[in-house]
Amino acid sequence: MAMQVERSNVLAVPDKSANGNQIGALLIDAGKIIPQDAERILRYAKERKLRFGDAAIALGLVTREEVERIVAVQFGFPYVNRGESAVSHEVCAAYMPFSRQVEAFRALRSQLLVRWFGESLNRKRLAIVSMNRGDGRSYLAANLAVVFSQLGEHTLLVDADMRNPRQHDIFGSSNSIGLSTVLSGRAGSEAVQRVASFKDLSILPAGPLPPNPQELLDRSSFLDVMNDWSRHFDVVLLDTSAATIAADARIVATKAEGAFLLAKLNKSKLARLRLLQEELTGVGVSVIGSVINK
Repeated sequence: MAMQVERSNVLAVPDKSANGNQIGALLIDAGKIIPQDAERILRYAKERKLRFGDAAIALGLVTREEVERIVAVQFGFPYVNRGESAVSHEVCAAYMPFSRQVEAFRALRSQLLVRWFGESLNRKRLAIVSMNRGDGRSYLAANLAVVFSQLGEHTLLVDADMRNPRQHDIFGSSNSIGLSTVLSGRAGSEAVQRVASFKDLSILPAGPLPPNPQELLDRSSFLDVMNDWSRHFDVVLLDTSAATIAADARIVATKAEGAFLLAKLNKSKLARLRLLQEELTGVGVSVIGSVINK
């Protein structure tokens, strides 16, 4: 399995506003239009054979983003408006759920559900692995975690990069406790933090940087903690350190038992990725696919 994930700012209007009356009521409740506007929109939509949302946009009464927000509410699909959340804007799945790049994340999610996380397969954990810093592992892991949670999967994102952690910055969370304090026995389940904007998403930050990340990850207690996560979550995604820095990523992937490889377009060396794949499969890790990040 290989596909490309592209960063862009192109939005598409969702084709989901089948019930104009319902959309209109939601827009009125949100204070975006008044009842007289709704009547005007309905007439315009009927004359032009448009959906209610498209007609409202054409009349200049609402923006595309406002219609997308209302459609998301209608379908019970969580996402946030810019300025309403501490989540970084690089988590496009949180802010632009109808964009092309988020559709790519959904397609990837579907593949992972079929090949790894399927209910009958009884697998819960997957490590995101790549060769170098800057490849986009944290970006991929964060957006995948959001789209899994939007599907209703109880999702945990673990920042297992205890050398250059980023998930606490991406989600605007505290990093005073996290994986490092859990593995050193100084914290427990309270280190897991719920992401307020998404009821099915939690994160475990890396925690304070330890002097011995590899030794902490290699402890038997890490596997015990992973098994506990698997009992409480449907999907556990693990962000990892760059494979070129140390053996951390290989250790995490081994204990997760599954890995997904990330390559950076025009940067990652195919030969080194193949070698990494061989190293992982040689220690019993199932490498289930790869993705290219632009």
